[in-house]
Order: sequence, then structure tokens, then C-alpha cells
Amino acid sequence: MRPSDRARLRQLALYVFFGVCTTLVNVVAYYVLAHSIGLSTGVSTIVSWVLSVLFAFLTNKVWVFGSRSWAGRLLLREAVSFYVCRLLTGLMDLAIMLVTVDLWDWDDLWMKLASNVLVIILNYVASQCLVFRRKAQG
Repeated sequence: MRPSDRARLRQLALYVFFGVCTTLVNVVAYYVLAHSIGLSTGVSTIVSWVLSVLFAFLTNKVWVFGSRSWAGRLLLREAVSFYVCRLLTGLMDLAIMLVTVDLWDWDDLWMKLASNVLVIILNYVASQCLVFRRKAQG
């Protein structure tokens, strides 16, 4: 196996690991907000999204994509592009939850898990291609 293949496999494994952790943050936060506190599906989904995106940005930046610079301009570009991409998938998550849970009365926890699988895949592609891309050196 070539070193570049090992690096990609390691990156993917870390992304999956932290994606699972992010999903756990999202689902646990949702459960506590919706079931323990009694907030609405929409509010619980939004707050759980905010918490999970913060966790995801930090873990993706440092461990998955190895962007260790905290320089203002780079950090701002990464954060803005990360949050915009996550906002789009967060809105998709919200739409899925509102339609499947509130309109169709499907089980909210199963739908939250299913929605997060799709979100993880789309976020990986966006993070790799748009957010934490490395400029060619030369």
C-alpha cells in the first residue's frame, strides 16, 4: 500500500470515528432537549446541530484534515466555509426531521440517525473538497 493510500485510509477512518462521535453529540443533545426538557422537534434539532457542528469543526480541523494553523485569515476561511456547508446539511436535517416526524409521525430517533448518515457523507465530501483543501505548493 502506498503512503498516500495509507494517509487517505487514515483520514477516512478518523472522519468516520469523529463522525460517529459528532452524531452521538447530535443525537444525545437532541434526546435531552426533546425528551427530557420537552422542547419542540425544530428547536431541539437546531440546538443539537449547533453543538455538534462546533464539535465537528474542532475535531475535523485538527485530527481529520490536519489543519493546525490558527492564523486569522485561514481560520476565518475554514470556519466560514465549514459552517456554510454544515448549515446547508443542517437545514436538510431539519427538513427531514420536520417532514418525517412532524408530518408523517415516524419515529424521531430512527429518523435522526438516518438523517445523520446522509449528513455525514455529504459533510465529508464538502470538508475534503471545499473547507480543508490544501493549496498546491510550488
